[in-house]
Amino acid sequence: MNKKKSTEHQSPDPDWMEQWLRDFFLDPHTEYEDNAIFKIDIYETDDHWIVEVVLQDYASSEIKVKVENSKLIISAQKQNHSPLTSFPKKERIIDFPFVIIRHGVTAVFQNGLLEIFITKAENGSGKNRYIPLP
Repeated sequence: MNKKKSTEHQSPDPDWMEQWLRDFFLDPHTEYEDNAIFKIDIYETDDHWIVEVVLQDYASSEIKVKVENSKLIISAQKQNHSPLTSFPKKERIIDFPFVIIRHGVTAVFQNGLLEIFITKAENGSGKNRYIPLP
């Protein structure tokens, strides 16, 4: 029996997703971005993929989470409190091996930790969208 590859309309095979996660975290570019931009971890439960992002120096109003086809885009930018101070925007993009806009996505930010929950059930809107932070 052949294992199915992920398609645009279904979640990936668990073994294939495990290999993608392994490749993602072994990629030297991922380690570089964890140190230079902000740290990301990805976990899997029975019902969700959970993306944890360490953003200790930010308020929830300074963070944006967007799903765009198969991409999860996380950006953070300090608000300028002075016209003489400028803070660069920091952004990480995770390109999942499946279309995440078809999945339910929620996010919570608390104590400097952003947690993004992507359901394994396909109950998303199917549209690119920003994910609100409560």
